[in-house]
Amino acid sequence: MARPVLLNNVDHRDLRIDARRGMSLGDGVMAAPTFPAEFRNVQSYYPIVFGRAGDTGLQPLALFGFGEGQNLFVEDGTWDAAYVPLSIQRQPFLIGPGHDGAALMHLDMDSPRVGRERGEPLFLEHGGNSAYLERMRAVLSALHEGLQATPAFVDALLRHRLLEPFTLDVALPDRPALQVSGFHAIAEERLRALDATALGALHQAGLLEPVFMAVASLGNLRKLVDRLERGRG
Repeated sequence: MARPVLLNNVDHRDLRIDARRGMSLGDGVMAAPTFPAEFRNVQSYYPIVFGRAGDTGLQPLALFGFGEGQNLFVEDGTWDAAYVPLSIQRQPFLIGPGHDGAALMHLDMDSPRVGRERGEPLFLEHGGNSAYLERMRAVLSALHEGLQATPAFVDALLRHRLLEPFTLDVALPDRPALQVSGFHAIAEERLRALDATALGALHQAGLLEPVFMAVASLGNLRKLVDRLERGRG
């Protein structure tokens, strides 16, 4: 359970953040939220599927594994992909309300990344934010903006019936077979059947490109299975 507090340079001036990658540091997740403006980077490495995140409706997710807590990209303190989704990069920071209701930067004090002994400092010795903290502010800002725009994207997909549930059967040598379900993907046949008016509306709204990026990303499912077969999970 997260314990977010409003970040400030008095209570938190001596804190450091362990920015390494690792399952014990919070990276042990099978998927993480992403958003249309991030799809170009995400689709190079991860399948983009749609699932439920918390109490919200369908949300695009970057898929890292096939079971709860399984991340096939993390090994020996490294993340084996050139791009890490922003919702992972931002740990242990999050956006939360300030005293006046404005969205401000918070810190999860229960995160294993937070400490005083090692890692990136948040504040400079003689005052001011560290370069690391400024980078995290930029990450949070981009993530917040992207997630705010996501519901309109998902609503458009649902309006055009472009999401369909799928089941993935994974046969593994010397292991029990896996069946992955509970996710949705772009319905390619329905996408191809859209008329010019519908395609034009999606394009005009800037939504057609991320649709095609999500479709292209599904080629990474085979690569994810390969990682599993190589004993990464």
